[in-house]
Amino acid sequence: MADTSTRSKVLLPGEPIEVHTGQADGTVECAKGEGAEIELSVVMPCLNEAETLEICINKALDCFKRSGIIGEVIIADNGSTDGSQDIARRCGARVADVPTRGYGAAIMGGIKAARGTYIIMGDADDSYDFCTLMPYVEKLRQGYELVVGNRFAGGIEPGAMPVLHRYLGTPVISWLGRRFFAAPFNDYNCGLRGFSRAAADRMDLRTTGMEFASEMVIKASLLDMKTIEVPTTLSVDGRTRGPHLRTWRDGWRHLRFMLLYSPRWLFFYPGLVLTALGLILSLWLLGSPRAVFGVTLDVHTLVVGAAAITIGVQAMMFAAFTETFARAEGLAPRTYRLGALAQRVPLEAGVVLGLFMGLSGVGLVLAAALGWRAGGFGDLDYQRTLRWVIPGVTLMVLGCQALLGSFFLGILSVRRR
Repeated sequence: MADTSTRSKVLLPGEPIEVHTGQADGTVECAKGEGAEIELSVVMPCLNEAETLEICINKALDCFKRSGIIGEVIIADNGSTDGSQDIARRCGARVADVPTRGYGAAIMGGIKAARGTYIIMGDADDSYDFCTLMPYVEKLRQGYELVVGNRFAGGIEPGAMPVLHRYLGTPVISWLGRRFFAAPFNDYNCGLRGFSRAAADRMDLRTTGMEFASEMVIKASLLDMKTIEVPTTLSVDGRTRGPHLRTWRDGWRHLRFMLLYSPRWLFFYPGLVLTALGLILSLWLLGSPRAVFGVTLDVHTLVVGAAAITIGVQAMMFAAFTETFARAEGLAPRTYRLGALAQRVPLEAGVVLGLFMGLSGVGLVLAAALGWRAGGFGDLDYQRTLRWVIPGVTLMVLGCQALLGSFFLGILSVRRR
């Protein structure tokens, strides 16, 4: 997938993508008569694609004519300096000048300028065949809200995809997407995809960089949209210059976005595992030292177990914070069950739990202090005393986390206009 970005960001709610639309109409009307409603808008992001732009536009227009589609081609130009805009207008496309830099920004600008009921996006480097758009159109007409191409099913021309992308990057990103979000796609990074205008509005796409591709399929899955894959071919692009895509930089953007949009995998599950391991270790060492392979594990290891519990619980609370905030802001659908549960738990329940844990911890520390007093405040038996103090301090910390976290969740759950 071609990239037009040098940097990326997430647009805030209501922040506009500035679009200036050219004067050329760019509409091809076939079979349905003059004045008929535009059914399909083909949006191509463009940054200095003069070498391949004309052939891509001509292929899309030819597809319209052969298939009887009333459609338009929109070139979402991201600041080309090679005359791409003039080429687009000469070929009968409409140009949407998108000053906001980035692949996602260009696509969003093109979507904003589009007039069709359905939109198909694809790169303007001649790597995708715009003559073969009908499988997408047919699925959209059948009611599918997002149709994504699968290059592995359709065929990848030798040399069209770097080996690292083909056998590591795209398969790993796609596997993580299926695992994290149950999104039924095997080619997350395919740049040729179609969707309805209504679906684009529902997804409320925000990212301006390469992670836009992941955002689209992730949100479609979380929103329970009707989605499907269709086989798509990938050819060697027709440019003599190198691609805008940067393997490691843009791969990290995809992975980062997926983690940020999956607080359960980023926070909750690692926290749950860490808490469980810390609890098992602490209970095992609470009564007495333990020997393993000739090495004695004592209160020092008990401290490690207590730290694991504390960090793990904090991570799980961050998951609850994140999902609650996402639900409150309308960024997360009903599949964020942890956030929904956190919103339903009364603030008072968390406060009571926090106070109980905190006071229990204080009791354990006082018990250790009383034992010290009974010995005349003499030399401490650290192996014995710390088995009271460490769990006590851990409970005090967890109690404070629960108490403060409950109030914070209450703040996040406040309904705002």
